[in-house]
Amino acid sequence: MNQNNSNNLFQRAQTLIPGGVNSPVRAFKAVGGEPLFFSSAKGAYMTDVDENQYIDLINSWGPMILGHCHPEIEQAITSAVKKSISFGAPTPSEVEMAQVICSMVPSIEKVRMVNSGTEATMSAVRLARGFTGKDKIIKFEGCYHGHGDSFLIAAGSGALTMGVPNSPGVTSGTAKDTLIAKFNDLDSVNQLVDANRHQVAALIVEPVAGNMGCVLPREGFLQGLRELCTAEGILLIFDEVMTGFRVSQGGAQQFFNVYPDLTTLGKIIGGGMPVGAYGGKKEIMDYISPDGPVYQAGTLSGNPVAMAAGLAMLNHLRNQGDGFYSALDEITTYIAKGIKRQLDELGLPFKINQLGSMMSVFFTKDPVYDFETAAGSDAGLFRQYFQSMLSSGIYLPPSQYESWFISTAITKEISDQILDASFKGLQSITGK
Repeated sequence: MNQNNSNNLFQRAQTLIPGGVNSPVRAFKAVGGEPLFFSSAKGAYMTDVDENQYIDLINSWGPMILGHCHPEIEQAITSAVKKSISFGAPTPSEVEMAQVICSMVPSIEKVRMVNSGTEATMSAVRLARGFTGKDKIIKFEGCYHGHGDSFLIAAGSGALTMGVPNSPGVTSGTAKDTLIAKFNDLDSVNQLVDANRHQVAALIVEPVAGNMGCVLPREGFLQGLRELCTAEGILLIFDEVMTGFRVSQGGAQQFFNVYPDLTTLGKIIGGGMPVGAYGGKKEIMDYISPDGPVYQAGTLSGNPVAMAAGLAMLNHLRNQGDGFYSALDEITTYIAKGIKRQLDELGLPFKINQLGSMMSVFFTKDPVYDFETAAGSDAGLFRQYFQSMLSSGIYLPPSQYESWFISTAITKEISDQILDASFKGLQSITGK
């Protein structure tokens, strides 16, 4: 494929933007080669600046659950823009959005709109600390909650320890208040709580991890977290920026029937526009300014264009009902089972994790249930697989440690094209 225009843009971007990209994973460091620059997208396809077309299995890292340029979303955005791009004052759409979110997400009684998933998680943790009067939080190794200082903490030398900064600019003072547990390991959480009794404000977790690849909670894990947090007076925060409205209408909490004290949202609730939200129990949310002492504000929070896109998206999902998710699960399962058959036939070690329309292929013989087991997969094999798929017009996440996101624009015919490209790529890798 000709990529001259993308290559030229990347060379130019590197002189103007750190690394030539505005989010690190886009730089293709994990998969080799240079990133592609895209000019348009429609339905299941994206087109780059060299007029190459790709079947999109990222879907803007989750928001485009209906595919690109869905007519209902386009119409909502166009209508909103004609009225004003921003008011910096309350609008009816904010109230309607809050009502829809509260009606769809079981645990949310009140919600505050923000501008990104990172802003949502940062605000939720601050609220938890303010509400409880405690300083420490527990997060899980391999779970990503945005680039807030409290979240850019790595596990230390011991299996259970206070974290250490894994990015310059994060202070040791911030790190000491972030405790790192192992995903799917309740014992690791219990030991941290015992060692820091009455000091932990909140535990934040992706109910389905999407940033070490798609990693599912083991049976009883989320319920165990709920029971522990209730017993110890710790606020349980579900980061549903990825899973919210993707695995079910009410998110992962509805799917697993485990309900947190606070929930963070993003991606799908903006229909592709920049947006985030956090919400939860009334008594906790009433601690936010102007009702309470915990301060949080934003010039563009509740932006009318983002609200219009999000409302169109959520209303579409709500009107479609459970059949929408059944159909999306069916097409994702069709792709996952097809790749599984290919890997079995060619004798490559693999594990495929899937929940609904999220999935990941790991090149490893061992089950993948936490960061350590995800990191044990063969990144070199994934790099070859990514490049072979890209050359066949399939755009995968450019990292082993990112989930695939399937949209309803992916038909069975398109799925068969994905599977054909996959088999050809795997044959070239194995020489079979």
